[in-house]
Amino acid sequence: MAKKTLNVGMLGCGFMGRTHSNAYGQVNHFFNTPYQPVLKACYGREEDMPALKKFQEMWGYESIETDWKKLIERKDIDIVDVVAPNFLHKDMVLAAAKAGKIIVCEKPLAMNYAEAEEMASIVDKAGVKNMVSFNYRRVPAVSLFKQIVDEGRVGKPFHYRATYLQDYTISEKVPSGGAALWRLSAKIAGSGVTGDLLAHSIDTAEWINGPIAKVCAYTEIFIKERQNTDTGQMEKITIDDACMFLAVFKNGSIGTFESSRYARGRKNYSSMEINGEHGAVYFNLEEPEYIEFFRYADPDSGKKIEDHLTGWQKILVTNSEHPYMKNYWVPGTTIGYEHTFINGLADFLFSLDGGAKFEPDMRTAARTQKVCDAIIQSANEAKWIEISE
Repeated sequence: MAKKTLNVGMLGCGFMGRTHSNAYGQVNHFFNTPYQPVLKACYGREEDMPALKKFQEMWGYESIETDWKKLIERKDIDIVDVVAPNFLHKDMVLAAAKAGKIIVCEKPLAMNYAEAEEMASIVDKAGVKNMVSFNYRRVPAVSLFKQIVDEGRVGKPFHYRATYLQDYTISEKVPSGGAALWRLSAKIAGSGVTGDLLAHSIDTAEWINGPIAKVCAYTEIFIKERQNTDTGQMEKITIDDACMFLAVFKNGSIGTFESSRYARGRKNYSSMEINGEHGAVYFNLEEPEYIEFFRYADPDSGKKIEDHLTGWQKILVTNSEHPYMKNYWVPGTTIGYEHTFINGLADFLFSLDGGAKFEPDMRTAARTQKVCDAIIQSANEAKWIEISE
């Protein structure tokens, strides 16, 4: 059967634009989806024209636009993919919803929960299909992590802990603003590591372990002023460089979360671990092809396994029975970061043709934003903040 054409309009031509463009080009090489994405148009600012043209040439877009509103209004665009800086997400998503387009949006969904809730409500009302790209759910080992928990192999959970650590902003010479470092500007990013990094940790935590009921947080800004790339002037830094928070989940388990861009030696270290009555699971993004599983008791009988078999098992997640892996290579060969976006897009394309509902959508991403806002509020007010469902 011939695939249905899906014309893509990409709003942004930076790092995430590359990951999403690659996914559209690669998805049908590995998954037999009902759609054939066509890279129809990409958007960038007039002042970024050299970078925009290079992006177009590299990824094969048929045309370029320097007015994102014009791109959205084009009749030949079916899906609008928002990978622009965070402060533009709301206006772009609302315009795409009004135009009746399918929407893909990078995380975090918005600058704050108020924006995210408005976006989710309007998109829901418009009835347009949508996805938010929390791509780490689609790491096969993370999907297997959830499968193990859902199968009852961990049992009643007691502890959940997560870290997300980087080190690229330690130097005082690192500026703020510009195409590369806009995440250091509160006016453009909304928040620092909470929205950029911990949003991933929160999304996977609630996906695996259920809703977070309350949080108590502390944030720190280590370098208070930086030179702005665009103006050349020193400016006050107000986004969080580091954040740590305690969490209580609705199911009664307790959690610890930590994120920093000042963790010397850590480039993109995201880890998660859950400890329960019958077992435990651990994952580390710097070894994404593995998870570690501690089996203590049989999930059906609750009977403790033999002492000589108790211990951490390191599982290489490359077999065909593991999530997504039957679509790739032979057992023992690994896939990479880019494949998480391919896996997510494949799930989304199948959902457009009557497959399972895609998660996370904007409603789920708004919930993550709500937790992020509660973390910032807790840090500002130095108290526990309860989070309604």
